[in-house]
Amino acid sequence: MKKNILFLLVLVCVGKLSAQELKGIVLDSKTGISLDNVAVANLDSGVINLTDKNGNFKFDFVEFPVTLEFSRSEYLNNILKIQSEQEVVEIYLQKEIDQLSEVVVRSSNIPQEIRKIPASVSLISENDLQRTDNFNLVQNFNYIPGIFVSQGALNTNKINIRGIGARAQYSTNRIKAYINGIPLTTAEGELTLDDFDSEYLDRIELFKGPVSSVFGAGLGGAINLYTAQNTRDQKSVTTAFSYGSFNTRKTRANLNYVKDSLDISINYNNIQSDGYRQNGDYERNSLLGSAGLTTKSGNYWSFFFSYTNLKAFIPSSLNEDDFRNDPEKAAFTWNQAAGYESYDKNIFGISYEHNFSSNFKNQTSVFYNSRDGYEPRPFNILDEDRNSFGVRTKFNYKTSVFEKASELSFGAETMLEFYETGTFENLYEEIEGRRSVQGDRLSLNEQNRNYINVFAQMNMEITSRLFLEAGLNFNSTVYDLEDKFNSDDSNQSGDYRFDPVISPRLGLSYEAFERKNFYASASHGFSTPTVAETLTPEGQINTDLKTETGLNYEVGFKGNWLNNKLYTELNLYSIQIRNLLVARRVGPDQFVGVNAGKADHNGIEFTSAYRTNLSPDLQLKLFLNSNFNFFEFDKFVDLGENYSGNTIPGVPEYMISPGTEISFKDLTANINFQAFGEMALDDDNSGYTDPYQLLNFKLNYNWNLSQRLHLQFNFGINNILDEDYAASIVTNAVGFRGSAPRYYYPGNPRNYFGGVRLKFDL
Repeated sequence: MKKNILFLLVLVCVGKLSAQELKGIVLDSKTGISLDNVAVANLDSGVINLTDKNGNFKFDFVEFPVTLEFSRSEYLNNILKIQSEQEVVEIYLQKEIDQLSEVVVRSSNIPQEIRKIPASVSLISENDLQRTDNFNLVQNFNYIPGIFVSQGALNTNKINIRGIGARAQYSTNRIKAYINGIPLTTAEGELTLDDFDSEYLDRIELFKGPVSSVFGAGLGGAINLYTAQNTRDQKSVTTAFSYGSFNTRKTRANLNYVKDSLDISINYNNIQSDGYRQNGDYERNSLLGSAGLTTKSGNYWSFFFSYTNLKAFIPSSLNEDDFRNDPEKAAFTWNQAAGYESYDKNIFGISYEHNFSSNFKNQTSVFYNSRDGYEPRPFNILDEDRNSFGVRTKFNYKTSVFEKASELSFGAETMLEFYETGTFENLYEEIEGRRSVQGDRLSLNEQNRNYINVFAQMNMEITSRLFLEAGLNFNSTVYDLEDKFNSDDSNQSGDYRFDPVISPRLGLSYEAFERKNFYASASHGFSTPTVAETLTPEGQINTDLKTETGLNYEVGFKGNWLNNKLYTELNLYSIQIRNLLVARRVGPDQFVGVNAGKADHNGIEFTSAYRTNLSPDLQLKLFLNSNFNFFEFDKFVDLGENYSGNTIPGVPEYMISPGTEISFKDLTANINFQAFGEMALDDDNSGYTDPYQLLNFKLNYNWNLSQRLHLQFNFGINNILDEDYAASIVTNAVGFRGSAPRYYYPGNPRNYFGGVRLKFDL
């Protein structure tokens, strides 16, 4: 009997040793805030507990090692194997931002879940940016339905959204862009995103279609960049080096310091490349920094700065024969002149978020941008200098209307820009060797432009399932022109004004089933002509150009399936453009802008993302994004030629992009496929590019050398199939003096890249 009792006591003691108590706390990986209602599942026993309001969880009897799964809406599932008893286990969950419906969009005047926004909004997460090489930020946009980036070189990228901006000649316009709320688009509508380091960004939010009620002059849409905002204490130093084909190399260093309420991050990067083509050398130095400080009263100060120094040579476009048979060559005149662009650019911004109460808040930003550029071209040398100052303020007030929860946002944005542009003769033909030589002055103009946007938006919950969004924007843009070169009758100095524009927006979203919303919206947008479009080859300004406007009608569906593992989105839209601005060719690489008619942009977009855990160590993600475009001129007559009914050039007729990401422990593999349809070369539709397909691959491996030292390796191949294709075209190119028109920018052939990154936690 005594032996039996002793045996039972031994079993109880052994059971207590192997089945012990486990306590833990679940926190947000970025903010360090505790998370309640997190489902914590013991995958060995099947027991599931929920975290309390302080993020704590507890299991009374656990046999080690134990495997736990943590899941909560808006966050990535996390599976963790705990080998032995610990005093308190800290678990950090990462926000889910792979285009899933619960993600809150920050850049809207009233932040809300993407599923409830009656508009097409796409997200590019930090994880998405790691699926491609880290040399060119904007290449990531080509995986987003409705967006196409024409890529001529690292410095020659042109973004169009739903076909708007495709007819810009050498740069992006008609799109608004911000970084941490600081405007990046100039007052006259130009935009360059090539300067930003993709590894410094936390997320990108893209609004597609006319959104002037929110952002002002952005007929095509808006792009919002965000740097990481950390509030969890951490101090780290990161260094990285990448190398790719065409002798492309990138060096990067980053410092993060987060302590209590202070958050500082500084990033330096240098990129150099010989380029795939002649006259394709490229070098860029960038320094970016951001800082945030939360006051004792809960208000928030933030600061951002960016400095970029660039010198990039320009191979320019090729005719069809050279494109197909000798794509590595540069255009003859650009090669002989050793044409390039160079600039120094600065961006500074300070923002302050003030909480008057829990229901009434304000965010105000003050910013300064400058750019000093010099660009030798075969037909002339452009020397320009731009400085701009501005303020943006926004108030948000939560209230109730007819006993329904509502939020009102209102504010204003203004910018004053001083832009001086001059041209000189290029005497490259009169000297020996490949270089440009500045000759006599041809023009000198100073344009001071000022705009003001006054905006308001209201979101209201009409019923528990029906949501209303209404917005309005008023814009006034004026500029004065001083011709400092011509003193005769051709002098155009004076004050000019574009007609004021009122842009309304109305949208409805209805949750027909749980986490499945249908929406409909109508919105207005506009874009004022850029300086490049108003400037004639003689240096004169076309003061008769009108603001381009558009109406967008859209219906769509956004929904989650399979217990939040699958997200799908379908959008159908129709945009009617009026006072269409087109480029009329008047010489080699020279054009003038004219208002020439109406255009209809109709299209279908589809987005899907699926993720699942196949095992505790194996995760699978699948993607399928696509769009089909039906863009036509409605009424377009230019110089006696009638192009009505023709396809709008410069935009692929479709894009289909499936992708797969497989993660096993510390190893992640990405395979992405892209198929693009043909593009019309000109308004007459006299020719088209060939459809093409790209297959890309990237492998990432994370190796934790110690608790503080982390190493990452990556390797990838772009264009595995070695496809010959036109990555960009110059629409309406014209041959002069018997030469063939130069429409084509060749895409890069199969190319390789790899890199290493070392992070040390201080």
